[in-house]
Amino acid sequence: MIFCETKLPGVFEIKVEPNCDDRGFFARTWCRREFEQQKLDSSVVQCSLSFNEKSGTLRGIHFQAEPHAETKLVRCTQGAVFDVVVDLRPNSPTFTQWIGINLSAGARNALYVPKGCGHGFMTLEDRTEVIYQMSEFFHSELSMGVRWNDPAFGIVWPALPSIMSERDRTYPDF
Repeated sequence: MIFCETKLPGVFEIKVEPNCDDRGFFARTWCRREFEQQKLDSSVVQCSLSFNEKSGTLRGIHFQAEPHAETKLVRCTQGAVFDVVVDLRPNSPTFTQWIGINLSAGARNALYVPKGCGHGFMTLEDRTEVIYQMSEFFHSELSMGVRWNDPAFGIVWPALPSIMSERDRTYPDF
């Protein structure tokens, strides 16, 4: 795996290194040892799947608060998404800054989202599927979010969302 740190400290795009032959290829997408060598949280206690029927679906910006803040590894296994991470760590030099990366089934890349960051995505294709590996169990009472278009962050989405939950649409300003 190739770990590419983004401008947000601790946020990584992770690319596969395919081992190709006449059958196709084989590539590792997870290795505790490699994550630990990068000093990344390697614990996984839960995996989730998000299926999105239509392009333009927006989910987020979500995070889980302490004491059960979670690290996420996010991968698009069908279709494509514009994936966003917002730095919500008050002591971070990039506090309130964001990054956006296209994740797709074709690119086979993933995004490592550390504790203290918000995460969301917009689907770029119909019938898009996203898989999450998380370091903490889900606690509904600690499930939080910030608004997708909050001017405090200035996220530049690829388009206006066409589908979004009422909850995501009505998060308060940061």
